[in-house]
Amino acid sequence: MADISTSRRWRLRMLFVLLAGLIYFVHLLPLRTGPGGWPIPDFVVLIGFVWVLRRSAIMPVWLFAAMVLLGDFLLMRPLGLWTAVAVVGLEFLRSREPTSRDMPLPVEWAMVAGVLALMYAGQALALAVFVADQPQFSLTALEFILTIFAYPIIVLATRHGLGLRKALRPQSGALGIRA
Repeated sequence: MADISTSRRWRLRMLFVLLAGLIYFVHLLPLRTGPGGWPIPDFVVLIGFVWVLRRSAIMPVWLFAAMVLLGDFLLMRPLGLWTAVAVVGLEFLRSREPTSRDMPLPVEWAMVAGVLALMYAGQALALAVFVADQPQFSLTALEFILTIFAYPIIVLATRHGLGLRKALRPQSGALGIRA
């Protein structure tokens, strides 16, 4: 099993930076001029989650944290709160990457949905503890649902668009020792 090359790893990291910049640019465009509207899924977090579950070496925590923190600045979220929660979620998924190699997509999807639910609950709890203004619950719930439903789309785009698949489980030798 050969891991991806260093140059491909850096190209994918730069692609993540470009995608995050494009996503935040689209967020900031005045496309909706009236009240209401649908929230946009958190694509930056989803891309980070998909990539860390496919090949954890591609997504270093410092790059993920920098891009989510940039989103906190640009989208006027409480600085560092969503970043901290997202980094905890990313590192949890990174620790599950070896066991998720054999998971079918629906099980992986459910695991990511659980992590996202805990992330949104953790953010709401932190805002409540510090008596900060909470976003409207219906909008937060809708963003959570849309983010969950966008996960398979990101998985398919990563697999078919970039050719990034899960790492194969190492082969076992005759003595049960992993090669």
